Amino acid sequence: MTKNPPLLTQQEIYEQFKIKYSQYSPDFELLIKAGQVEKLNRLVREKNAVILKHNYMSWDLQCDEVLGIRGDSLELSRKAGETEADIILFLGVKFMAETAKVLNPKKTVLIPSLKAGCSLASSIAGADVRKLKQMFPGIPVVAYVNTDADTKSEVDVCCASGNASKVVQWAMKEWKTNKVIFLPDKFLAQNVAREMGADIFFPNVSADATTTTKEFALRTKHIAPKTPIFIGWEGKCEVHEKFTPEDVDGLRHDFPGVYIMAHPECPPEVVKKVDFAGSTGEMIKNVTSPDVQDRQVAFFTECAMVEILAAQHKNVLQVCSIQKRCPHMAQNNLETVIEALEKMQYKITVPEDLRKKAELPIRRMIAVK
Repeated sequence: MTKNPPLLTQQEIYEQFKIKYSQYSPDFELLIKAGQVEKLNRLVREKNAVILKHNYMSWDLQCDEVLGIRGDSLELSRKAGETEADIILFLGVKFMAETAKVLNPKKTVLIPSLKAGCSLASSIAGADVRKLKQMFPGIPVVAYVNTDADTKSEVDVCCASGNASKVVQWAMKEWKTNKVIFLPDKFLAQNVAREMGADIFFPNVSADATTTTKEFALRTKHIAPKTPIFIGWEGKCEVHEKFTPEDVDGLRHDFPGVYIMAHPECPPEVVKKVDFAGSTGEMIKNVTSPDVQDRQVAFFTECAMVEILAAQHKNVLQVCSIQKRCPHMAQNNLETVIEALEKMQYKITVPEDLRKKAELPIRRMIAVK
C-alpha cells in the first residue's frame, strides 16, 4: 500500500503562495489562506475524500497546494468514475456534482453551496426533451453535460465542449441519420454545426407540434441530402454570451499580435474572429504549444481560469475590460469548501430511477474518444 506523503504546513504553503500569487493578495491574506488550505488538506486526508476542482475555481482553490484533481467537465466526469475515495467534494456547480453522483451512487458527493446553479442547466428540463422527441421522433438527442440529471435521463448521449463534434458524429453513425437534436446551448450548437458544415434549425417550442414539424420539413427540403442537420435549443451561458466581436477587435487594437482563445459557448460571431476555440482543458493545453508560448495570449472565458494561468505563464494577459466572473462558480471559496467537509454538507442526491436513466448517456460521452 502506497504511503501518503506528509501534508504541507501552513508556513510551507505560505512560502509557495508568496512566490506564485503575491499579485493577488497581500502577505497577511496569503498567510490566512495558507492556514485554510492546511486545514482543508488535513480534512481531505482524514475523511478519505477527493476534491474535484473545475478550471473555473479561484486561484486559491485551483492551486496545486490544495489536494485534488483539476480539470474541465469531461476530464472531471472521467475522474469521478475512477475515484476510490469515500467522499467526492465537487468544486463547481450542481450539475457537475450530480454527474459525479450518477457515476458513484454509493459514494457521498458534496457541493459547497446549493446556490451554485447554471443558466444552461436551468434553461431546459426533462419534460422539454420529451416534447422535442415527440416532435422529431427517431432523431438522437445529444445533451451538453451542462444539464441537470432530470434532462440527462431523457437523452441518448451527453457531450462536453471538448468532444461535442465527435459525439454528434458518433450519434449520427449509430442512429444511421444525418440529423441530431442538440441541447441546450444555442451557441455551442451553432459553433459545432459550423465546424461540421451542418445546417441548424431552432424549433418554436411554443407552437403546436404539427406547425413545427411542417416548418422543419420545409427547411430541410432544400438542403443537400447528406448535409448534417442540427435541431437546437435557445439556452445560453450567462457568462459567455456577454463576449462580443467588438471585444475581439478592441483587444487586437490594444495588443497587436495577441493570440486569442475562446470557449465555444461564446457567440459564433466571436468564435469566428478568434485564433482558437476549445474547452477549458484544450485552451490550457494550447498555452504551451510552440506556436503560442512566445506570444501574448488572451482568453474569452470565465476569468478565474485566466487568473491562475497568468500566475503560471508570463505571456497570459489579464484584461479587465473582458473579464467575466460566473456568479455560480464564485459560490465556491475556502470557507464554504472547508465547511462542506467539516459538516458533511451539502449532499447531492439523485433518485435511483432517474440516476439509472442518466448514467447511460454520461458513460457514452466518456467512452467517445
